[in-house]
Amino acid sequence: MKKQRYFRISLGWRILIGIGLGLVVGRFFYHNQTAISILQSIGTLFINLIKMIVLPIVVSCLVVGIAKMGDIKKLGRIGGKTLLYFEVMTTFAIILGLAVGNIAKPGALIDIHSLAHGSISQYTAAAKTAGNHGLGDIIMDIVPTNFFAALGSGEMIPVIFFTVMFGLGLATFGKKATPLIDAFEMISEVMFKMTNWIMQLAPIGVFALIGVTIAQFGFEALKPLLYFIIVCYATMAFFVVVVAGLVARIWHINIFEILKVFKEELVLAFSTASSEAALPKVMEKVQNYGVSQGIASFVIPTGYSFNLDGSAIYQSLAALFLAQAYHIHLSLTQQITLLVVLMITSKGMAGVPGASFVVLLATITTIGVPAAGVAFIAGIDRIVDMGRTAVNVMGNSLAAVIIAKSENEFDEQKYQQYMSGNELK
Repeated sequence: MKKQRYFRISLGWRILIGIGLGLVVGRFFYHNQTAISILQSIGTLFINLIKMIVLPIVVSCLVVGIAKMGDIKKLGRIGGKTLLYFEVMTTFAIILGLAVGNIAKPGALIDIHSLAHGSISQYTAAAKTAGNHGLGDIIMDIVPTNFFAALGSGEMIPVIFFTVMFGLGLATFGKKATPLIDAFEMISEVMFKMTNWIMQLAPIGVFALIGVTIAQFGFEALKPLLYFIIVCYATMAFFVVVVAGLVARIWHINIFEILKVFKEELVLAFSTASSEAALPKVMEKVQNYGVSQGIASFVIPTGYSFNLDGSAIYQSLAALFLAQAYHIHLSLTQQITLLVVLMITSKGMAGVPGASFVVLLATITTIGVPAAGVAFIAGIDRIVDMGRTAVNVMGNSLAAVIIAKSENEFDEQKYQQYMSGNELK
């Protein structure tokens, strides 16, 4: 008996339709507070559904992956290699942003006094935390004093640290640990099943989130800063195709194939401006693509906090944009200082609301730009956030494949089966 399919249109197309409808409805209800409130509630509900399953998936997959790996030396090698890769790619992203900012000069033609002043009060408290977010704080925050408190507050890095330790401990018990490992594996399968259910609501969630953005700011908010938005997106596209593409080519990976395979997750990340929204499906898909469970469950969640290529590009470009708008000339030494500061402050900030905006707010004071200047781009932050989130997700997907190949943990047969299956669909 042939199974009847309820949805005849693919999820990717349904999400794109949701984006289109969100643009129309948002424009129609421009500055309508009732509509904005309703759309915001629907969008928040969808994001909360995603957040509900992210940490259970990370914990269950990581416990199983580490327990099956069972080799602390191997884990240490993978961890060191992953963090080094993340740091190198993020540094390239920041340097690219600074280079393009110096060449394109997006802030040079801006009359800063003609721009509408937005509110940055919602970011101020978090920015004070980010300003003190040095290397020592990052290291100290890795170890949780209370695992369940870290789990409850969604602190990814402390949760990963505890889960890795737990998985290694579990591996030392050999066959005695098999029932518990099987239980965690069952939990991960259940969570992925829940993910598939929740993803059917993605077009509705995307529609609401896009709609509320346009209803709040309107298309008019884009006009004064259109050049800056274009420069940001062009730089991110260059990073994906050229920088990430060259790195992928070294490992015999086609960057366009990666973009095609993860297109639904990238569209979801773009439309929701949330890496969390795409994380469960990315973890599932990289394993189907051929990456081992241990690599996927370690690299993807870690990259969520440490491999933010799109955010790094935006922060460096935005810092130069504001300096140019204020007619502040930055010397080479000041730009190198900015590079170092961004390399440190951007790490582990994914859990902070509006993380890229917060890091920018905490960073620009080091180059003499008034903190109030960030208000000039507050209105378009969400628009740029969509692009940088998609780049972050792409970077983490590629990282998992590269680390797997470097460790000979990439299943070529599984990859061939997955790709041939995709071609048949």
